[in-house]
Amino acid sequence: MASEDELRAARQAHAVSIEAAGTKAFPNDFRADPVTEGRRRALVALAEGAAEAREGLPAEDGVSADAEHFPLYGRVMAKRGPFVVFQTPYGKAQALVRADALPAEDARLFAEVDLADHAYVSGPLLRTKTGALAVKALRWRHLGKAMLPPPDKWHGLTDIEKRYRERYVDLFANPDVAAVFRARSLIVRELRTFLETRDFLEVETPMLHQLRGGATAKPFHTHHNALDLPLFLRIAPELYLKRLVVGGFDRVYEIGRSFRNEGVSSRHNPEFTMLEAYLAYATVDDWMDLLEAMLKQADARVGEAYPQLTGGRTFSFAAPWKRVRMRDAIVERAARAGQGEVPPSPFAGHLTHDVVYDEAKLLAACEAVAPSLDEHARKLLAKAKTHGARLFLLYELVVEPDLTKLYRTDDGSQSLPVFVMDYPFEVSPLARRNDLEPAFTDRFELFVDGREIANAFSELNDPDDQAARFRGQLDNRAGGDEEAMDYDADYIRALSHGMPPAAGMGLGVDRLTMLLCGQASIRDVLLFPLLRGPA
Repeated sequence: MASEDELRAARQAHAVSIEAAGTKAFPNDFRADPVTEGRRRALVALAEGAAEAREGLPAEDGVSADAEHFPLYGRVMAKRGPFVVFQTPYGKAQALVRADALPAEDARLFAEVDLADHAYVSGPLLRTKTGALAVKALRWRHLGKAMLPPPDKWHGLTDIEKRYRERYVDLFANPDVAAVFRARSLIVRELRTFLETRDFLEVETPMLHQLRGGATAKPFHTHHNALDLPLFLRIAPELYLKRLVVGGFDRVYEIGRSFRNEGVSSRHNPEFTMLEAYLAYATVDDWMDLLEAMLKQADARVGEAYPQLTGGRTFSFAAPWKRVRMRDAIVERAARAGQGEVPPSPFAGHLTHDVVYDEAKLLAACEAVAPSLDEHARKLLAKAKTHGARLFLLYELVVEPDLTKLYRTDDGSQSLPVFVMDYPFEVSPLARRNDLEPAFTDRFELFVDGREIANAFSELNDPDDQAARFRGQLDNRAGGDEEAMDYDADYIRALSHGMPPAAGMGLGVDRLTMLLCGQASIRDVLLFPLLRGPA
């Protein structure tokens, strides 16, 4: 097998020959105007469409000399005898290229073509013996030289690490990969459309923050030299967006990057895309309705445009979405332990309704079960000092891993989206307390197919309560919690000017794309995921 240096040398020789023929190896004199681009797109659609649509095309020997010419241009991906396959953003199409049908200068350029080069042909359309479409090339133009070949045509670019590092190759070598990212763009567009048609205003807020806030997470540190100012990459845009609600923007949203200095996994990347939206004069219940409608709309569009990405799903958007209190989910998980697909649990029989809703009884149940837990779970339970902290921990340890088994369609074939509601206030430092049960907040997280997709709550607009929560975060920091927020005095001042009752929602765009496009890893929906140092 030839080395990379040898491959480059061979292609460099072809580049020299192209230059000798009077054409630059890397020209910039070809322009695809809207008409030309539209004709190329139509040609590719015909090539990839149903065979019946091509039945009226002539065979090669029946092409009329004065037939209409069509343009085809893009990356040369294959040569099969006289046929040259072009890849375009819309799909693939082929040209029938015979040197004796080209002008002499064009034939010289065609002789130097390598796979992965960019080129242009034009000519009439014909139907091959197999019923495929081809452009009978009467012109050939060289548009750009590739100094390295594409991946092996039989195996493609299959090394996962190499695919992520060389996404520029991955996209043209693996068309299914490109489809995912086109679908992602469609999803974001549909999210915007949904909100814009409901009079939400899109804004941009700072990514460089002087304080840690908007979520509990470990931030990235940076420094502004001119101002000699320590800064953080934003964890979330929340506190700035709520300042805008104070300022009179009743419906506001932002789609942008956030950054968290956390581990990398199939669901986590240190930089990720969030949609955050705020609605004044509303409650968290309004966001359950809006979010369900918004995701169904985006999913419908993906299904129409990219049906190949939506097959074989293990979840259903069609069935009524489940809404369950966190405490009730804990009770149900314990009651159904060992039944059907729900695994056994050491908490089975211990977490009844009476126990979960009573602080003393829950503490006693946790102490009774602790000896049968693994060391990690025991340590976590020991650190949970309040009723709310214990509930949240039990939910994360016992319930969340089995949400897809607990809530399913009537026939049991697919899991249901689940709104898990009423989070303890200890783990919800920015959410409004419930009027009837102040130990809990008007908050939900949406889980689909076992993945947390969104987080929403009725906003805390009492400045004194918020100040107390911030002070609690500082206490947590003093106790060693690196994810605790700072005390944001300016935000307290903003709330003091009067924030209307409101509800906010944060949606993970990357995870949503994974869900709708059937991708198992967040790296498969990020064009350039963070990787370790150079290979």
